[in-house]
Amino acid sequence: MSSYSRSTGLLVGLVLDAYLADPRRAHPVALFGRAAATLERRVWADSRLRGAAHAGACVAGATALGALLARASQRHPLAEAAVTALATWVVVGGTSLHREARNMADLLEQGRFATARARLGNLCARNPDGLDEKALTRATVESVAENTSDAVVAPLLWGAVAGVPGLLAYRAVNTLDAMVGYRNERYERFGWAAAKLDDLANWLPARVTALLTVAAAPLVGGSRAETWRVLRRDGARHPSPNAGRCEAAAAGALGLRLGGANRYGTHVEHRPELGDGRPPEVLDIRRAVLLSRAVCLLGGGVAAGLALLAGRRPRSRRA
Repeated sequence: MSSYSRSTGLLVGLVLDAYLADPRRAHPVALFGRAAATLERRVWADSRLRGAAHAGACVAGATALGALLARASQRHPLAEAAVTALATWVVVGGTSLHREARNMADLLEQGRFATARARLGNLCARNPDGLDEKALTRATVESVAENTSDAVVAPLLWGAVAGVPGLLAYRAVNTLDAMVGYRNERYERFGWAAAKLDDLANWLPARVTALLTVAAAPLVGGSRAETWRVLRRDGARHPSPNAGRCEAAAAGALGLRLGGANRYGTHVEHRPELGDGRPPEVLDIRRAVLLSRAVCLLGGGVAAGLALLAGRRPRSRRA
C-alpha cells in the first residue's frame, strides 16, 4: 500500500467520523459482535484454551478480511485511500464517544439521574445502580479519558503501521475484550486471552495518548509540567496496565482527582486515586471532551506521519 494513500485514508476516515459519526444501521462492528457471540455460544467452556481459540478465530477472521480489502485495492492509489478511509470511519468512534459524554452532562445538569444511569452503559461497563451525580460524573470523565485511546488513537496507530488489516484486527481485539474480558464467573478463564490480547494491543497507544494529553493540557487550563508529573507518579497505580496512563494524564491536565470504587456487575474494584485536584464536577465532562478532541486530532497527525514513515523504502545502492 502507498504510504500517501494510507496516510490520506486515515485522515479522511477521521474527518468522516467527525461529520458522520458511526454508521447508524448495520454497523460492521455490531455485525462482528454478533458473529463473535454466535461462535462463543458454540465453543464456550470454562477454559483458557477455548477462550484463546475463540479470540484467535475472531481476530484472524477480521484480519483476513482486511487483507483481502487491501489486496483488492493495492494497484489503485485512490482505491487504497478510499478503502482505508472507510475502514477508519468504521473502527474509529471519537464522535460517538464525545456525543455520549455531552449527553451525560446534559442529563446531569437537568437532574435526570435515572436516565443518566440508564445511559452509562453506552460509555462503560460499570454497574450504574445507586450511582449519584458525583459517581456518574467521575465515571464519565474516566471513560472519556480511557476511550480516547481505545476508540481513536489506538486504531489510528494500528492503521498507520499495518493498514486496513491493522485497523480491523485492532477493532476485533478491543470488541472481544468488551464482550468477554470481564472477571466474572463466566469469563474469568474464557475471557483471559481476549483481555490479555487487548492489553498488548493497547500498551503503546495508551502511552502515546498520555503523552498527547500532556501536550494538549494548556487547552483546558492545565500545565504540561503538572500533567507530566501526575502521569509519571500515578500512571502505574491503576490495575489496568494501560487505562491508568490515560486517566492519570487526564487528571493532571484537568486538575482533578480520579479513582475510587467501581462496580462491574457483582465485582467491585477499589482503584487508587489519580491526581491531586478536586473531584470532577459536571462541567468537567465538557472539559474532558474538549481535551479528548484535541488529543484525537493530535493522534490523527501522529498516525498520518507514522504512515508516511512506515511506507518509505530505503533506496537501493548502485554498485
